[in-house]
Order: sequence, then structure tokens, then C-alpha cells
Amino acid sequence: MSMTIIEKIFARKAGLDSVSVGDTVVVDVDMTVLIDLQFATMWIEPLRIHDPDKLAIVMDHAVPAPTVKDAAGGPLARKFAADFGIDHFYDVGRHGICHQVIAENGLARPGEILACTDSHTCAAGAYNTAARGLGPAEVYSIMCTGSTWFQVAPTIRYQLDGVKPDSVSGKDIFLHIANEYGDAANLNLEFGGPGLASVPMHDRRTIATQGAEISADFSTFEPDAVLTSYLDDRGITGYDAAAPDPDAVYRDVRRVDLAALEPYVARPGTVSRNGLPVSRIDKQKIDQAFIGSCANGQLEDLEIAANVLRGNTVAPGVRLLVTPASQAVYREAMRLGFLQDIADAGAVITNSTCGACFGYHMGVVGPGEVCLTSSTRNFTGRMGSPDAEIYMASPATVAASALAGYITDPRSVAV
Repeated sequence: MSMTIIEKIFARKAGLDSVSVGDTVVVDVDMTVLIDLQFATMWIEPLRIHDPDKLAIVMDHAVPAPTVKDAAGGPLARKFAADFGIDHFYDVGRHGICHQVIAENGLARPGEILACTDSHTCAAGAYNTAARGLGPAEVYSIMCTGSTWFQVAPTIRYQLDGVKPDSVSGKDIFLHIANEYGDAANLNLEFGGPGLASVPMHDRRTIATQGAEISADFSTFEPDAVLTSYLDDRGITGYDAAAPDPDAVYRDVRRVDLAALEPYVARPGTVSRNGLPVSRIDKQKIDQAFIGSCANGQLEDLEIAANVLRGNTVAPGVRLLVTPASQAVYREAMRLGFLQDIADAGAVITNSTCGACFGYHMGVVGPGEVCLTSSTRNFTGRMGSPDAEIYMASPATVAASALAGYITDPRSVAV
């Protein structure tokens, strides 16, 4: 029976020959990831766990701890890791936003299933992984039993054609898709086609991450030479990638001409059917500009920002905040001089954390302010005050806009 990527992974992990839309399957989970908030809010140490090698702990959302409650969770995480011999423990100093740490350490592997207590776990779909964010209780259960269940949803196939222009990023591709097609609740997204070869891994990660913003169950990319090279460079071997069958059945197949795209921006409230090319937006003044998050705090994103900002100065009245996605990204960006260029332009560089993205610390937006962000969400109240407005765009657009003082097409800034 012909299957999509997700259907193949589910069948394999459920020990079945095939699965179909509507089936409920019980599957083995290859990697389960806990984050610091779980220890700070509802932690009870288990009596046993399924397999310490299939469990990771990442300190990411509240680092360094901004409250006593968050600080109290740290010792619980450290005790749990020590008690159960969990080697995949990324404490403060080795930390990062969990999806970046997952990628850096080979925890997301092609053809495997990954679960985590963060809604943007779908980020790992860039690596041909069936990855999904689940509630803390469900992830706790997986940690103890090694398995979970899913219902097989229909799949939307995005067939990428053409060659991506250098001025277009993964964020722009996603914002175009979200604006054109809207929400994808109770659906899986699958990306492939001849144009995929022109989309680098960091842009695939951005697209996969943002699948959560249109409510997709899973967001996965087909395996190709770009992915294989990426994994080879990091010594990741022994996996069994899942490619869709040529005659797999989809709810819909949607073609995207990458060559025709341009930089995009989403207006406040939602990304779904709420975007437009940056070249068409009215002159919109901004108070804060943010580059970071699991979607766009990768090394390549910081390089793009540095290239735009180098030798320039952030506009008066604008705060530009930049958060590297992990401590490893921070160190490498510092070594390469990206952070120097960004700071010299007048930006504030924070440590790696989810802080500003979810309106917790390191850059909360105040009432009446306008923020342009490259992070994951733009709904009302996401980054602070419910009386603030949040626009979303790529790191290049955010950096260019920080220089201009209003939302600006990055192609207008000489690099």
C-alpha cells in the first residue's frame, strides 16, 4: 500500500505493514525531550523511566532563571538527570532553545519519532523526523513507557518548484504558504519536489517550526542529498529515512514556485491569511525589533542580520534585540564576528533562551508598542502586553527595519 512520509514512519514504529488515514496507531518513540518549565511547574520524579538513552533534558525557556519558581526547577532537573543516568542533559552553559539543541546533537533523526513538551517540536520535521509537541502529562507517560498513540491525519503535499532567490528565506516561504492557504488543523504537511534542493537546512527548519502556527499535526520534509550531507557533516549515521511513495494519496497537492516569491510580512494577530509582500505594506513605525527563537535564531540567521547591520546604526527609538538559538550558536557567532557587527550597530544581544518569544523575559513588549519579530508567533499578547502589536518577518526584514525605524523591504538595504 502506498504511503506518505508520516504514514511510513507510523507504520514502521507501530510494527505494521501499512496505515491509513483515520487509523489510531500505538508507536514506539525514539526520543523524548523535557524542558525546564516541566520541572518548575508540575514535576514529580517517576519511579522508573523507559530508557535513559531515549530521553533528553534541555534548560531553555527561563534561562537564566528570571523567577524564584524557575530557579527552584533547576535542582529538580539536575537531580533527575543524576538519579536516572540521563546523559542527554543540557544544563545552563550547554543549553539552548530545545529545538536547536535537538538539531545540534543529532537527537532528531530521519525516519524516527520525537516528542517534546513544546509546541514547536515540529521543527525536527526538517530532518525527516516525525516530531510533535505534546502535553506535559503525555510526555511524562512516554518517558515512562516508551510509546504513545496518534491518529493518522490526511496529508497536504507542498511541491516546491523553481529556485529560491537569495533574498527569500524560509520565513518568507512559510508566510506565503500561510497567507495563501490558511490553517491546516488536523492535517499533516509534507514538503518536497525539485525546488527543495535550493532550500538550505536552516530554512527548512524555519518552515517546519512554523507548521505549529497553522495548527498542523506534523510538518515533515522528504530526505534528499542536502539532508544527507548535513547529517554526514555531524557524524549522524545508522538512520532509516522515510520517503513518500510516488503514488501516495494526499488530501491536496499544492505547488509553490519559489522563484516567484519575495520577502513577506504577517500583520498582527495571526499568520493565517494575514500576510503580504513587504514591498506592499504601508509605512509602519516600530518600537522593538527581535531576531531569535527556534525558528530564526540559527547561526545563518545571525549571519544574515550581521550582513544587513554591519557598518550601520539602529534607528533612534528602536530597540533591536537578538537572541542566539543556543549557547553553541552564540559561541560560533562570536568567533565569526557576527555578534560584534550586530552589537556595534546598537543591538542588544541576549543569552540563548525562549524568553522574548513567549513574552516571559529578555524583551517583553509594552502597551501600545509595535514589535517586528522573526520569532514564531504574532498573536495578541504573545510577546507581552495585549495592547501591543506584533508583526512577523524574516531576520533580513527585521534587521533592515530596525535600521529604517519602520517595516522595510530588506532588498532596499545595500549589503
